[in-house]
Amino acid sequence: MKITGRQLLAAGTVALFTSAAGLAQAADTWRLSSQMPPDSFEGKAYTKFSELAEQHSDGKLDVRVFPSSQLGKINAVVEQLSAGTIQLVPSSATFLGKWVPEMRYISAPFVFEDGDHWVRFMESDLVKGWLKQVEEKSGITLLGKITDFPRGSYRVLVSKKPITSVDDLKNLKVRQFSQELVVEGWGHLGAEVRVMAWNEVYDGLNRGIIEAVTSPAELVESMRFYEVAPHVTRTNEYPQGIAFMMNKKAFDGLDPAMQEALTKAHQDASAFERELLKTELAASLERLKAAGTTYSEDLPTRDFVQRMWDFYKARDAAGKLPEGFLDAVEAARAG
Repeated sequence: MKITGRQLLAAGTVALFTSAAGLAQAADTWRLSSQMPPDSFEGKAYTKFSELAEQHSDGKLDVRVFPSSQLGKINAVVEQLSAGTIQLVPSSATFLGKWVPEMRYISAPFVFEDGDHWVRFMESDLVKGWLKQVEEKSGITLLGKITDFPRGSYRVLVSKKPITSVDDLKNLKVRQFSQELVVEGWGHLGAEVRVMAWNEVYDGLNRGIIEAVTSPAELVESMRFYEVAPHVTRTNEYPQGIAFMMNKKAFDGLDPAMQEALTKAHQDASAFERELLKTELAASLERLKAAGTTYSEDLPTRDFVQRMWDFYKARDAAGKLPEGFLDAVEAARAG
């Protein structure tokens, strides 16, 4: 069959518009990299965020979630985020310490009296200045506030014996991760700190290599720590929020309506996650109690904060704390 010039022109026009539509779709497709499995607390919240982004943008934004570190380990994906090949990486803001080391202090152990104290500190000019430096050095900004989206409800100590006061930490073999501030801080409290990989903790508790481990409350059941360390004590060691780390150039490239849609999706997903944590943690604690675990919220955590204050003042005097850190913490304490 002979194809006329008009037919060729029409076909070319269709192909041109199809290609342009494909490019527009690609421009509105964002990749979100998560370390967490899709059935976890955070995983469910990220799926909800994706759904809300599509809803609030009337289908013009497609946020594709890649769970379980499919796009690489956290340090690698943060590099990809900076380069713009990934648009969103929700995780701990302490990973931004690669560009601004002071960011690691937003999760300093036993320096904040409660969650409200921490929120006020996070709103301080000091922290805002750190985040501005991150943006200038890496091209990474934040979607929403870190404090809006909790990473777990609170932290606990899972131990072989009951812990009722700070004095019970003396010579207690506590597992920690390899960070100087955390290791030295728990040592100041009297513990015998042993650095150990997270996936080795169960065996370490079972064999007596360690006697306790700090953990988000939500992970005690799934990691089965209670089977070999039946005492769970709320410590409020430090609040944690999830930073929706975002490529600034990608966000600036969206029109205002799409920026507003993403911001609204973050707000709504944050509320969804907080309610999910509340209901599912309560159910998890009931199952732990039924399994014979003792759970306590009676630990006088302010005693821990008071004892650690001397530790922080000594580090400050030695030039080992960010300039202005203790002043900002104190100002936030006053409210």
